[in-house]
Amino acid sequence: MFTRIIKKIPIFVVPAAILVSTWYLVPYIAGLTPGRQELVAYAPYLVTALGMFLSVHFHRGRPFLALLMLVIFYWSSRTFLSIEQFEPALNKVYQAFVLLIPLNMLLLTFSRERGIFSTAGRMRFVFLAAQAIGVFWLFRYNFAELVPYIARSYIHSPFMNFLLVPQPAMVAGAIILAIIAVLVLRRQAPIDSGMFGALIAFFVAGNWLTTPDIHAAYSIAGALIITMSVLRDSYNMAFRDDLTGMPSRRALNENLHGLGRRYTVAMLDVDHFKRFNDTYGHDAGDQVLKMVARKMMDVGGGGKAYRYGGEEFTIIFSGHRTDEVLPHLEELRCTIADYRMALRSDERPKGKGAGKSDRGNRTGRGEEVSVTVSIGMAESGEELKTAAEVMKAADKALYKAKNRGRNQVCRGV
Repeated sequence: MFTRIIKKIPIFVVPAAILVSTWYLVPYIAGLTPGRQELVAYAPYLVTALGMFLSVHFHRGRPFLALLMLVIFYWSSRTFLSIEQFEPALNKVYQAFVLLIPLNMLLLTFSRERGIFSTAGRMRFVFLAAQAIGVFWLFRYNFAELVPYIARSYIHSPFMNFLLVPQPAMVAGAIILAIIAVLVLRRQAPIDSGMFGALIAFFVAGNWLTTPDIHAAYSIAGALIITMSVLRDSYNMAFRDDLTGMPSRRALNENLHGLGRRYTVAMLDVDHFKRFNDTYGHDAGDQVLKMVARKMMDVGGGGKAYRYGGEEFTIIFSGHRTDEVLPHLEELRCTIADYRMALRSDERPKGKGAGKSDRGNRTGRGEEVSVTVSIGMAESGEELKTAAEVMKAADKALYKAKNRGRNQVCRGV
């Protein structure tokens, strides 16, 4: 379990790198010429414009809305909150932003991508506008009654007193960050990790609102994190398999060029997959492919798994011979064969007596099944000098495993 979590942590690398780099670069802003300092102050608008352009190009409504909220906050802070001494807990505009932006970031992370100009995308704009109107009305006529709840200090310490963000908003923000972090680890989605990193940048910028260099730098960082997440998401669209989430055949073809002189290629195929699909349905077949992909991505020996196509998969062991990877492939084969998978159906009955003759029964609702895989492997060497030759030899070894009765590992030439 712990090892699996460690493998998922790299999804946070890009946001963390931008946040840490920003912290180290902030002291250098004061030494810039006035013209360049002015450019830094306008940089959040430029980075946001780039991110919005990419969001429109790739039809990504969630990052577009996140960028819109962050840039409105930055503009408002420079326009309405640029006073050196002000009481943030009693400022209506500031309170509205620190309470609503984290909440909306959470909602965007939970929601599915619906595009920008679709009906659902337009409804999100309406929802944000309705929020703004509702908060304006609420704070204008009831702000005094809300202050004891939204401006209350629970902990009195020099550090907490130093922070501008009121403690209720800070606590709510910490809970929201924790929820988004869990979603990021589970989904491994770049847009979600972008929301997480941008929300951290938002809180840093909000806490150092009266320090122009830090405020501008972290506003840039937040916009840059989301912009990078759009680029990473577009890369995944091209190089990752939609169903399993693992690298696709296109990524495999790209990575085959930089393997070096010594490596092993393993080709894996789900046994009797067509028969399984015919018996239990395509939804159950998708379950099988997802399960096999999860097990393959946990393979030992430094192997990197790819979906080759259909029910075929590939694992690359860079720098290893077949003798070294054989134990890891045998362990993978046994793990898949021993796994009992409970089939589920998306067409579940809506009532206790409903759905008895439902087609979902065909998918074996409540039934446990298992599958096996056949694996063929080959290594580079004197006889197999190119990646294409190694792949072909591994494929032949795979069919040898099938002809010998399946559920086994065979070695190629």
